[in-house]
Amino acid sequence: MALDLSAIRGRLNKLQNTSNRTSNLWKPTPGKHQVRIVPYKFAPENPFIELFFHYNINNKTYLSPSSFGRPDPIVEFAEKLKRMGDKEDWKAAKKMEPKLRTFVPVLVRGEEGEGIKFWGFGKTVYQEILGYIADPDYGDITDPNNGRDITIEYVSAEDAGTSYPVTTIRVKPNVTPLAEDATQIQNFMESQSNITDIYSELSYDELKSVLEGWLNPTAEEGEESVSESTLSTPSAPQTQATSAPAAAPSNGVTTEEKKKMDDVASAFDDLFNG
Repeated sequence: MALDLSAIRGRLNKLQNTSNRTSNLWKPTPGKHQVRIVPYKFAPENPFIELFFHYNINNKTYLSPSSFGRPDPIVEFAEKLKRMGDKEDWKAAKKMEPKLRTFVPVLVRGEEGEGIKFWGFGKTVYQEILGYIADPDYGDITDPNNGRDITIEYVSAEDAGTSYPVTTIRVKPNVTPLAEDATQIQNFMESQSNITDIYSELSYDELKSVLEGWLNPTAEEGEESVSESTLSTPSAPQTQATSAPAAAPSNGVTTEEKKKMDDVASAFDDLFNG
């Protein structure tokens, strides 16, 4: 059977197309903004798209298949580490677990010519928006004809004097249409991108290879085996892990560190190669 070169090129383009992501995502800058959440074309009954991401795996971010109810090898490995009973393994496992990021399609006021984009936020903002919608005085703020705009005030971490930026939201009291013209409203609704065109999901085997490469960096990548002290930091490769437990370097590695690396390598083997 001949290779489907067209499908391969399409897959490669999805994985590499960062410009598509940039043009379809909206991030508030310091100051005030006004946006309108709209129904999601691909799931009209719920505009909130909950995605889970692995952060700082080889200094990259990966969409977790668990976002769609599918098995995730990184999650499986994290669970295996937790069961090993070591405190440092448990900490490393917690940092490997995917984190929730919620997205909604929005029309940014003053930037209507750029069409519908996706705004991503954390748990606090998510709860606030849901609280407004659950309040009968507000209801469905996403309705294209009888919804409400949201005012967003964004303060950088530096200006706020905090570890993270501060986002404050306020739903407008007045009910307004998404646009004055019914045709414009229809165009906004129909021209939305699918969130999976922006964040591509790797297959189980692809993500497993990412995990193995992170745990066992190659010499070509200029990586070195790490000590026990860095095992709890997911932004750095954590240990050797191959189809057989890798031997520890002969210099600068204590017996305890070698045992730690061998234990984690063994855990990887038990889970994926047993």
